[in-house]
Amino acid sequence: VKVKIPFGNKYLDAIFSVPEKKSTYGVILTHGAGGDMNFPHLMSLAAYLASHGVLCLRFTCKGLNIAYRTKAFKTVVEFLKLSDDYKLSGVFLAGRSMGSRAAASVIRHLSQEDDDDFIQGLVCLSYPLHRPKLQSKLRDEDLLFIRCPVLFVSGSADEMCEKQLLEGVASKMKAPKKIHWIDKANHGMVVKGRTTDDVMEEIYAQVFSWLRENIELEQK
Repeated sequence: VKVKIPFGNKYLDAIFSVPEKKSTYGVILTHGAGGDMNFPHLMSLAAYLASHGVLCLRFTCKGLNIAYRTKAFKTVVEFLKLSDDYKLSGVFLAGRSMGSRAAASVIRHLSQEDDDDFIQGLVCLSYPLHRPKLQSKLRDEDLLFIRCPVLFVSGSADEMCEKQLLEGVASKMKAPKKIHWIDKANHGMVVKGRTTDDVMEEIYAQVFSWLRENIELEQK
């Protein structure tokens, strides 16, 4: 279902992937610095989640300014929260690369503003912890503030997220967190000798089982 979400004097293009049965939880998904919501990895993840009963809303926000991307993501969260068509108990924010940074930033901002439990967790696909070869400047400040559960899915050979550095940040985080390393994958989740579909299947399985665990924990 295509929607246009008002954002300032513009609109953000977005698409709902809707499960057959009514969903109580949803995932909001966005892309990295390049591309848009029709990035193949995001389209296939959204379809997978919807086929497993989780509503997924993915949206496009162009622009390389993290503050702008965060503002857009926040607008999408508010839109879904107030939606009459999809009354959800909670959402998980998810993004690829820069999109996951924006998601982390939104969660930090919203947790300082209100204390409701609408946001259930954060999924970071290829979180860009640092620029290539610039390991001394970590983009970890939002992560250290977050309290809700966080899942990282990263390649062990990601040039923007050195394994030891992410593990070091995770050890300082106050949130419940899990890291799943895709062996030998780079920032684009490419692994020599493995097909894209094969790698994506591994990612879907991790994301879905983590979501299910956290939804079940919530319902107990």
